Amino acid sequence: MSNHVYQILEFTGSSTVGSDEAVKNAIAKAADAARQIKWFEVVETRGQVQDGHVAHWQVTIKVGHTLP
Repeated sequence: MSNHVYQILEFTGSSTVGSDEAVKNAIAKAADAARQIKWFEVVETRGQVQDGHVAHWQVTIKVGHTLP
């Protein structure tokens, strides 16, 4: 087993559909910015309310990727 060194980056994804979709959007952008993403951690979830209903989700995640 080799030793790994990880870099941690933070992204905030948003969605009108739900928090899971916001996470997927953030990971998709993270994959464009960094290679070899191995894990993610949700660090914050928040939303916007309009007319008594959830209108928008925002989810902040940390992603870890291995360094070469």
